[in-house]
Amino acid sequence: MAENQRIHPVHDVEAPPPPSSSPRPSPEAPLVPRGASRSDKGDPAATADIYQPRPGRTFPVTHSKPPKKKRSCLCKCMCWTLLIIFLIIVVIGATIGILWLIFQPKLPKYSIDKLEITQFNLSNDQSLSATFDVTIMARNPNEKIGIYYEGGSHITVSYNGTQLTEGALPKFYQGHENTTQIVVGLAGQTQNATGLLSSLQQEQQQTGHVPLKLRVNQPVKIKLGQLKLPKLKFRVKCTLKVNAVSANDVISIQDSSCSFKLRL
Repeated sequence: MAENQRIHPVHDVEAPPPPSSSPRPSPEAPLVPRGASRSDKGDPAATADIYQPRPGRTFPVTHSKPPKKKRSCLCKCMCWTLLIIFLIIVVIGATIGILWLIFQPKLPKYSIDKLEITQFNLSNDQSLSATFDVTIMARNPNEKIGIYYEGGSHITVSYNGTQLTEGALPKFYQGHENTTQIVVGLAGQTQNATGLLSSLQQEQQQTGHVPLKLRVNQPVKIKLGQLKLPKLKFRVKCTLKVNAVSANDVISIQDSSCSFKLRL
């Protein structure tokens, strides 16, 4: 008697799977909530755990050096320099102010008192030779200031920009509130002076006078009490009108005025 055989249905491997009512997620794929994004790099938490440094391992800490304060030092130097200059100016100004109050300086005064012409003639070579004697009045009105007239002075007398004579003042000391009369001999020679002499004579005939200019450059030292200051320069400019420029005439000064400047 044959054994009873049971036939069981065999699943066809090549047949497609039967449709299911609800899709099941693959067991290998992680579940991602709806609306969330998934990165291909994996879970950052897991990555952090992998690269997390071992406990007990320390890393050196480096500190950046602070920038040098060059600009601040430069500003301080400039401020100190300006402050020192300001203090020096204040001290100098205060010293000058104190000396001014103590001595009360006044400018000296000058005038031309007399002019004598001993020679004024034209030579055969058309050169003009002239010799003048000029009397200068120098007045020092200061009560506490003396004036040392040093060597190296220079005096000129000119007509219409052309120098006629020159000379120098003698060295002397002028005391307080003093008036000194100085007679200075001047001499000179002018080449090709035919036109100059003709112009001078023509102006004398038309106006009745001849304008002359006298200039003095005089080195001096000022004495304040017992203190003698360094050498300075007096510059005196005088304009005068004389009735004639001739050795045969008596010269009279019709008008004169002098200006004074002090130079360091």
